[in-house]
Order: sequence, then structure tokens, then C-alpha cells
Amino acid sequence: MLPMRSCAPPRGVAPSVAQSRSSSRAVAAAASGTHLRRLGSSDLLVHPVGLGTMTWGKQNTEAEAHEQLNYAFERGLNWLDAAEMYPVPTESTTQGRTESYVGSWLRGRPRDSVVLATKVAGASERLTWLRDGGRGTRVDRAQIMEAVDKSLRRLGTDYIDLLQIHWPDRYVPLFGSSAYDVAQERAAVPIVEQLRALSELVAAGKVRHIGVSNETSYGVTEWARASRESDLPNIVSIQNSYSLLQRGAFETDLAETCSPRNCNVGLLAYSPLAGGSLTGKYGGAVAPVGARFSLFKGYMERYNKSLAREAVAQYSALARKHNLSPSALALAFVHSRWFVTSTIIGATTMAQLKENIDAFEGLGLSKELLTEVATLYKRFRDPATDA
Repeated sequence: MLPMRSCAPPRGVAPSVAQSRSSSRAVAAAASGTHLRRLGSSDLLVHPVGLGTMTWGKQNTEAEAHEQLNYAFERGLNWLDAAEMYPVPTESTTQGRTESYVGSWLRGRPRDSVVLATKVAGASERLTWLRDGGRGTRVDRAQIMEAVDKSLRRLGTDYIDLLQIHWPDRYVPLFGSSAYDVAQERAAVPIVEQLRALSELVAAGKVRHIGVSNETSYGVTEWARASRESDLPNIVSIQNSYSLLQRGAFETDLAETCSPRNCNVGLLAYSPLAGGSLTGKYGGAVAPVGARFSLFKGYMERYNKSLAREAVAQYSALARKHNLSPSALALAFVHSRWFVTSTIIGATTMAQLKENIDAFEGLGLSKELLTEVATLYKRFRDPATDA
């Protein structure tokens, strides 16, 4: 018998209008035997692969976005991940295009056939174009409400299945930084205040479930504590980076924190190909023309470090030794981890999208291969993070 969960979701939270409206689709999918996975403690059933969208509006046109969506959903995927600040790198002239492209595609489909996830930006003094009045972003009630209303208009829908906080309002090490620096701590909007605002959205039927992104174990437990003590909705997902190059941050205490017997928060793994570096295409002296690292100088620089490049070369050689593409090994590895509910893939071409989806079908990694991966990991432990 399992012990009582310290992160157990609150009792007595009534289903929202949107939850009731979409629960029949989830039940039908489960009854048909569709290979879907339950996301945390929610009633959301998601495919093991989710479609990322962050290039749409900068590297991809609206027509190309629609082509990717049509193909992905024909292959059985049922959920997509967007954000109010997309496409990236974010800028005032393109911000919001991604959600608009998703919205124009949604108009031709039954709304309850799509699990739609998007994100509210965390704290940033730089992102002044996201909010009315030119303010920087904070995760307070007024900004959460403004962000969601704008996202709903761009998406052309009256509810979001999963709303996530893109990164915390408080200081945390982000995007390749691993060491916590107490000197950078700052005043932050209390988590319980953020949760109350999100609870209003759930009660109003604008949001079905809530989650976090780029979060820590401390953050997840604080969200769970605030939920439990204030009888408010619990987070059901965490969207963090996880790949062959960035494993340690989740595999240790976050995996324990988020496990079903504890907080029961499902991992939506993003950047499984480490910004495309794990495809092996950046192995030459010059990055391929049109690739992200070529187009946006300094973008995801952490994956261009010499140690990271050496690790990629070794993982690529290992993949080829086992008659796999480097991409297939990287994606299949993430898919094989017990704590990954779904893996988010993104592509700028249809060929990339097809290869990425194919990597998840019928591919099991042998014990021998996993042992060799473990050996390499001992040599190249998280080479894309600052130690």
C-alpha cells in the first residue's frame, strides 16, 4: 500500500466548464485503447509525442505550420505546445504569430480533438512588448489575466487545455545555468497568489489545467503545498529541458518530487535534440545554412561548447554503430525514461518532422546500447550546463 502523498491534490475543486466539455473525448480515447498517457493527476490524455511550435512565424510560414499540424495529427499526435512569446528568438515584430497560426488551423477542426497547451511568460524586464503599457513581465494576477485573454484571442478558442508558467517569477538558474546564486535572489510574486489567479481562470472555464516550466524541486513542492493548504487546483505538468546533454537536473530530485506516489506531476520534455545539436548536423566546422545556430548568432550557445560538441560526436558514433540515426537515438532515449510523460519535438521541415515522429514508433533500445549510453554519460555529464 502506498503512503499518503505529501503533494496530494486538493479536494473539493469542482470541474470547470471546459473540463466537463472535454472529458468525454478523454474517456473515448481511453476506451478505444489509443496509446495515450495520463498527464499527472489530470484527466488529460496526451500522446507520448507533442508538437512544438516555436519556429512558426520566424523560420516557418503559416502554410508550413498548418502542413506540420495536419501531418502530425494524421500520425496520431493529439497535443501541441505554444507560448505567448513565440516564435523564438522572441521580438516585438513577430511575437504572437505562433499562436495566431495555431488559431487559424484550429478553425477547421473540432476543438475537443486537440489538447492545446500554451505558456505565460515569467519575470523579465526585457519583454516589454508583451504587456499593455510597455511593462516588463511578472506573474501577478493582472498580467496572468491579460496574457490569457490575448492568447485566447490569437488562438481563436474560449479555453486552453493546459496553461503553464513559462519560467518562475522568482530567480532560478535558467537555460544552461546550474549553480544557484543567492546574490541574485529577488522579491517575487508569492506562488499562492499566482495559484489564486490561475484558479480563477479554471473556475471561469478559460483554462482546464495548470502547469509549470523550467521549474525546480523546491518550486514544485511549493506549488503543491500552496494548492493543498489553500484548496486550489494543483499543477499537473512540468515542462523542462531533458536530453542526452541535459539529464542531471531532472533525474535526481525532480524525478522523485514529480513521481506518481509523490506530487504526481508529468514531465513534458522539451529540447530532446538539444536545440538540434544531437542530430549531428553541427559536427562540421561551419553550421548548415538555414539552421538555427546559423541564423541566430549566440542562440543556445550552451550547446556549442567544445565539451558538448565532443559529447554529440560520441553519441552520434554510438548511434551509427547500432544502425540508428543520431536523432533516433536521442529521441528514443528520452522516450524510454519512466518519468517522461511526453516528448516535445519541433521541426522546420517536413522531412525533419517525419524522421522525428518515426523515431518513436517501434524502436526499443537494447540493454547493450543503454549501457553504452551510461558509459558515455559518465564521461560527458551534462556538458551543456555551467558548473
